[in-house]
Amino acid sequence: MIAGNSSSCLLSTGNDLPEGNVQRDGNFVTDGIRQAPSGAATGFQLRQRIRSLSELGAFTWITLGIAGLLTIPVISVLASVFSSGTGTWQHLVETVLPSYTLNTSLLILGVGICVPIIGTSTAWLVTMCRFPGWRVFEWALILPLAVPGYVMAYTYTDFLDPSGALQQWIRDTWDLSFRDYWFPDVRSLGGAIAMLSLVLYPYVYMLARAAFLEQSICALEVSRTLGCTPRSSFMRVALPLARPSIAAGTALALMETLADFGTVSFFGVPTFTTGIVRAWIDFGDRIAAGQLSSVLLAFVFAILLIERYNRGIARYHQATNRYQELPRYDLRGMRGFFAFIACGFPLALGFLLPCVLLIRMAFESEVALIAPRFLDLVFNSFTLAAVTAVFAVVIALVMAYAVRLNPNRLSKVAARIASMGYAVPGTVIAVGVLIPFARLDNAVDAWMESTFGISTGLLLTGSIAALVFAYLVRFMAISLNTVEASLGKIRPSMDDAARTLGQSALGTLWRVHMPLMWGSLLTAGLVVFVDVMKELPATLVMRPFNFDTLAINAHNLASDERLTEASIPSLAIVIVSIPPLILLTRAIARSRPGT
Repeated sequence: MIAGNSSSCLLSTGNDLPEGNVQRDGNFVTDGIRQAPSGAATGFQLRQRIRSLSELGAFTWITLGIAGLLTIPVISVLASVFSSGTGTWQHLVETVLPSYTLNTSLLILGVGICVPIIGTSTAWLVTMCRFPGWRVFEWALILPLAVPGYVMAYTYTDFLDPSGALQQWIRDTWDLSFRDYWFPDVRSLGGAIAMLSLVLYPYVYMLARAAFLEQSICALEVSRTLGCTPRSSFMRVALPLARPSIAAGTALALMETLADFGTVSFFGVPTFTTGIVRAWIDFGDRIAAGQLSSVLLAFVFAILLIERYNRGIARYHQATNRYQELPRYDLRGMRGFFAFIACGFPLALGFLLPCVLLIRMAFESEVALIAPRFLDLVFNSFTLAAVTAVFAVVIALVMAYAVRLNPNRLSKVAARIASMGYAVPGTVIAVGVLIPFARLDNAVDAWMESTFGISTGLLLTGSIAALVFAYLVRFMAISLNTVEASLGKIRPSMDDAARTLGQSALGTLWRVHMPLMWGSLLTAGLVVFVDVMKELPATLVMRPFNFDTLAINAHNLASDERLTEASIPSLAIVIVSIPPLILLTRAIARSRPGT
């Protein structure tokens, strides 16, 4: 039965049905869309969902599979909360868990105060002011990221200890003995806060500077016409506009603080990361390690929630899209001198002085750089870093392209899930990977032994396969974000043109997108390469037997108080890390609107 002109409606097709309902073979068609009667609604909706899933495409299904694999560590850690252990957890709760919680909280608080102050102030000075050396500071202030926190700890301990060069110079100059003066102890919680703040402030510096570069003169001009001085314009206009970026950079620095193991371990500061490694290696209790990892995950989620809340309670938008060049304040005399000191102080303490000390110790070391042992360490480190970088770029390219081809909710959620690993400390990922992978290795070995009489051993956890997987979980976000940003700059019309010329989706990616994205793909690979070279906690827990890296070697030598010998692998890590950071600095400079 049809309301309206029945003859015209009966002759119409599904594409030109008029408004109204048409009953046809027991089903209803509303505006050209077939619907099931109420009695068969559930079955019809199920068929529609199955059909929509079948139309997702191969790239989307691959993305969903990758996201599922990358969530295994977090699920494994959370599942350990409900497991019954051997009593180690109860012992930890009664003895050291309060100190883990207190020290971790104080470490986060200290770094959370120092990092935004250093990063935001230096970013504002090099962006808005002109003073002696500002062009050098623009790119040099990012260099402390090349120095891992544990390398900083080893270096400054050798320099500041009672037997170090500085205190020896103080005693010789003023003819003092060790008990005649007070000197701060670098091996303390305060020392750990200082070391981590010096190497992590570039996270805030990079994001804050990018935010300041994106700001237009319009808002600042309005504030000046209302009587604001340059200082008040910064506090009341520029700083609120950059607040989301500063909060994001601080959150990144705090997550790296939670992930740190080498610095706090060397300084003897008990935190959750040191407790996880101790529970796994010393006690051999994977359940207790997983339960400690779950508590550490709670800290991570708390930081992410605070960062999200901090961005959500106040929103700031520019009222115009018109961009003009930002004003530049010339700082002369004492103002220029203080600006130079403000930028030079963190750079000198966070990069220049550690590099000078490392070079001095390397020359004093009796270990030859071309010794077979050192070459093996370099080969192992480069192998791990190169394999991980290649896999990370390929997987990120597949996932980003899947979102481009099918920008549905499933593919976008899968991409975000795959990026969550960067917020998870390396020790947590290591425990989360080892628990299920060890069970899988044992199950395969038992099945092969009972079926074929062959022992396969530890196929995954006994090789670098599990370690590379842990790296991918940890650093996939870096590669994926870089690839997504580069792919988003390519106009969709180029895809359409390639399709009209007979190219498939894979052919378009290979012949059109990849040549245009080659620089970004190389940058993503280099950044992952450097992060893997510096990574310590996951490597320490998961490395195969007798398979050491530069980071492991530096940690072991420093733990044995052989700081001079530890300088050589530490210096190698720093040297490898510098070129990618320079590429990042140039990318930030090119992000200025209008350039």
